[in-house]
Amino acid sequence: MRKVCTLSAILVFATALAYAETFTGKLFDASCVGQPNNEQKVEACVPTSGTTSFAIQASGKMLKLDADGNRKAAEAWKEYNSSADRSKDADARTDDAMATVEGTLSGDEIKVEAIQIR
Repeated sequence: MRKVCTLSAILVFATALAYAETFTGKLFDASCVGQPNNEQKVEACVPTSGTTSFAIQASGKMLKLDADGNRKAAEAWKEYNSSADRSKDADARTDDAMATVEGTLSGDEIKVEAIQIR
């Protein structure tokens, strides 16, 4: 019985991974984008070093990242800005940042497995 349960759990996990999608697009500060009557254009909502919630514009839709994805995106954002070819100002060259997110879409939120910013 234990083997059957273990095998079932492995199959469920493998199936979930099989449905993962890849989303590529520009990364945004979700708290800025999500404000009703936002006077700023969406393009002005680039993340900063203090951003804690992220969204990606992919396939013409604005998709928010889940809590774990926000944590991963914040780490990736810091790494992106601290790379050797970036300016010393952490927010100096953020308007050209593109993200590739691997995860599962649920409504308008992505359950993030991995994120890469370039």
